[in-house]
Amino acid sequence: MSRICDGRVVVVTGAGRGLGRAHALAFAAEGARVVVNDLGVGLDGAPAADSPAARVVAEIRARGGEAVAHGGDVATTEGATSLIRVALETYGRLDTLVNNAGFLRDRMLVNLGEDDWDAVVRVHLKGHFLPLKHAAAHWRAEAKASRTPSARIVNTSSGAGLLGSVGQGNYSAAKAGIVGLTLVAAAELGRYGVQVNAIAPAARTRMTDRTFATAMAAPDGGFDAMAPENVSPLVVWLGSAASAGVTGRVFEVEGGRIAVMEGWRAGPETDKGARWEVAEVDGVVRGLLDAAEVPGAVYGSQVD
Repeated sequence: MSRICDGRVVVVTGAGRGLGRAHALAFAAEGARVVVNDLGVGLDGAPAADSPAARVVAEIRARGGEAVAHGGDVATTEGATSLIRVALETYGRLDTLVNNAGFLRDRMLVNLGEDDWDAVVRVHLKGHFLPLKHAAAHWRAEAKASRTPSARIVNTSSGAGLLGSVGQGNYSAAKAGIVGLTLVAAAELGRYGVQVNAIAPAARTRMTDRTFATAMAAPDGGFDAMAPENVSPLVVWLGSAASAGVTGRVFEVEGGRIAVMEGWRAGPETDKGARWEVAEVDGVVRGLLDAAEVPGAVYGSQVD
């Protein structure tokens, strides 16, 4: 075993189940000490009675690893600051933050309530920003004290954030926002020894059970392409010192597939050198569109 995370302290949000749990176990298997955060809420963000974070900590310890649970709400300043504080007070350092926490409240836009919009944007986007902010403040202080870290942040976007997804306007907007946050954070924090990347994973979790209903188990015990554990090796590598020099990138990961996503960039263009007349715009824009690549289809849309 490589144990590429020996000595590192890793925080994983939303780590009680699904992808987060898989990440926490994978980091621990590679030698990391893990802070397992989970608020213990249901799929829609409503309070639940159990403590999944404690169960994951017990799993890690049973395998000989080190872990501690944190049950705070990372979409609040109090929860985010206490999350970083738990890592520092328990293990004396922080090396990697994996932002993963989230839930769904799917509705078509005309039926989407303001509360459902706010709740999903809050947990996904604000729940990424606040832990990132407070971890970055610690690493900036370390760099200014001439202890520049080899720090890593791995954010969790989605194909819905890259292409859109019918019935998930709130989720798609939040996940697209996470990509923008990742790019800005990578540019701002590099001087402090912090690399920031994002993944757009596809895996079977509580959030995607309906989407992957036809792929609930591997046939005849073969490779389960939808297992959340397939995503974790990339996350562990991005969260380790081995990923030196990789920052500001978005990776799509599913089963055995890893792809570097290429974001918005200028395509076909023309410049008149003067203001366009309205009557000219139709022909100009249609000509540019004819020369441009066709964008990927929005998930759930009908494609002819």
